[in-house]
Amino acid sequence: MLDQQKSRHNHITSFQIIILGFFSIIIIGSLLLMLPFATREAGGATLSDALFTATSAVCVTGLVIQDTATYWSVFGQGVILLLIQIGGMGIVTVAVSVAAVSGKKIGLMQRSTMQEAISAHHVGGIVRLTKFILKTTLFIELGGAALLAYPFCRDFGFPKGIWYALFHSVSAFCNAGFDLTGAKEPFSSLTSYSSDVLVNITVIMLIIIGGIGFLTWEDIKNNKWHIRRYRMQSKVILSVTGILIVLPALYFFFGEFSDKPMGERILSSLFQSVTPRTAGFNTASLADMSQTGQMLVIILMLIGGSPGSTAGGMKTTTFAVLLASALSVFRRHEHTHFFKRRITEVAVKNAATVFLMYLVLFLGGGMIISRIENIPLLTSVFETASAIGTVGLSLGITARLGAVSRIILTVLMFLGRVGGLTLVFAATMGARANTPKYPQEKITVG
Repeated sequence: MLDQQKSRHNHITSFQIIILGFFSIIIIGSLLLMLPFATREAGGATLSDALFTATSAVCVTGLVIQDTATYWSVFGQGVILLLIQIGGMGIVTVAVSVAAVSGKKIGLMQRSTMQEAISAHHVGGIVRLTKFILKTTLFIELGGAALLAYPFCRDFGFPKGIWYALFHSVSAFCNAGFDLTGAKEPFSSLTSYSSDVLVNITVIMLIIIGGIGFLTWEDIKNNKWHIRRYRMQSKVILSVTGILIVLPALYFFFGEFSDKPMGERILSSLFQSVTPRTAGFNTASLADMSQTGQMLVIILMLIGGSPGSTAGGMKTTTFAVLLASALSVFRRHEHTHFFKRRITEVAVKNAATVFLMYLVLFLGGGMIISRIENIPLLTSVFETASAIGTVGLSLGITARLGAVSRIILTVLMFLGRVGGLTLVFAATMGARANTPKYPQEKITVG
């Protein structure tokens, strides 16, 4: 009995592998960014700048202390792009992809870890799904780069334009938000392309495709237009994603960008409804938005993308389960359900737990930053929501923050990418506590 308990405690879980994988890549990326030739000026980056940037890249966030185009050399930008690609696809996905391509046998432990990493429903077919993810990623990113090549080659010349097109395609698909357009004006993101239809539509589509998730795209690939055959989760993801694009776009169109020309107004409204979940690009000044608009962006950043995607945040499914659970209470239904399918109580509890964790972390971090930096609370929680939602949008305060605030944002970015429940399950070693079943007693809530 003692040997069994010791063996269980010595066994590393899938959740711990995922966390250690992300942590290891962040450390390696930080060391590479500290090399003298990683920056345009000799000497390399400081540990603080390198660690923050590497965490932001691996966690596909996009918050930056130094402008990516003007501070980092081509080598440094290449390291950042590689970190974005690894972080977007997932550490475990990349490792299994390399093993599969090289012909190595994928063991049960690797399959189980991969299942947890991409939120797959079962272990069966995980290697086939990994190959699908790899092929889909390469196809979409190269396609996006081909579309972006013309505007960037037009503005920056052929060699640099091709590099910029590839960088922004990968960054958009991985929902990272890193950009190189600071070559025009530091920290400007895509504001100089606010009226460029090709850039706007291409980046929007890359963000949506990456944020929907590979499991949903596999469902679409297998069932085509037979929507009734889709998994319930795919239907929920597509429905919620559509609603979270259309409704905010309508608000931005009528409430924030009424002073823009009609074409630019439509593009800006659509772009700003998509990018908070969780890409981090922007084509309009966020600081010029009303507080209502900024609050809406915060909500969208916290919701994020979908499970098994390149995006972070609480996830669209978490948001949907919380709403459905509330509706079931209002209607006095015994169970929560979608599309005539009942949701387990475990899923409802997990959704409530994730929501509470995100709420505490982003509000708590924002309050601390607001206090020590002496800046408005809304500005601070915008930054922390962006960090834990792995978005990268900012009201322009990131580079001015002190060491403690940077540490808070770094931790929030890491937690937002690996997931709150992943961290909790890793800390508890995956063991289930045999708690006694106590007598039931009612408590009044609400």
